[in-house]
Amino acid sequence: MKTAIVIGSTGLIGSELVQHLQENPNYSMVILLNRRSSGVAHPKLTERIINFDAPDLNGIHGEDLFCAIGTTIRKAGSKEAQYKIDCEYPSTLAALLKAQGAKQFLLVSSIGADEQASNFYLKTKGQLEKNIRDLNFETTVIVRPSILLGKRKEFRLGEKIAIVLMQLLSPLMIGSFKKYKGVQAAKVASKMVELANAGLKGLHIIESDTIN
Repeated sequence: MKTAIVIGSTGLIGSELVQHLQENPNYSMVILLNRRSSGVAHPKLTERIINFDAPDLNGIHGEDLFCAIGTTIRKAGSKEAQYKIDCEYPSTLAALLKAQGAKQFLLVSSIGADEQASNFYLKTKGQLEKNIRDLNFETTVIVRPSILLGKRKEFRLGEKIAIVLMQLLSPLMIGSFKKYKGVQAAKVASKMVELANAGLKGLHIIESDTIN
């Protein structure tokens, strides 16, 4: 059996990931890397509280590395702070954990991610994707969901408005527009765990229409 490592286990997709991983028989241990305690307990779970600016990962080893970390400018306080959380932290942790034996990296990105994008958020996600691709894990799976559906612990007004609009427009989203339909966070998490155990090699990019 394998060990999974999760970065960003307290968010919408991250919490679903933890649930799926602890129920999956292919994993004997799930290590959560957090800045503060999540309060989640399970026989398979081990939580490591780390300083993301100077992470001590001594003794942390796992085959499958899942990353679902992410924030907003409002919560982070500035673009610089959001970039650090959304791009710098996961890039640094990925490099360190690859050196310690991680074989697969499964990343939650975003539909439209592009390092050349004019939109700050999409550019940040695109830069993170590039950083991860450049590390050349044995397997890299980049999942690009559209608007995420599910119950967040925090309220995001912009996201709530987008969800309502998405539901109204959903019947019109056919053909090439299907990938912009909203997707349940639980489905994203389930798909990531499925792909981690599918024997894939190389780079794979999965968008919302495939997840749905």
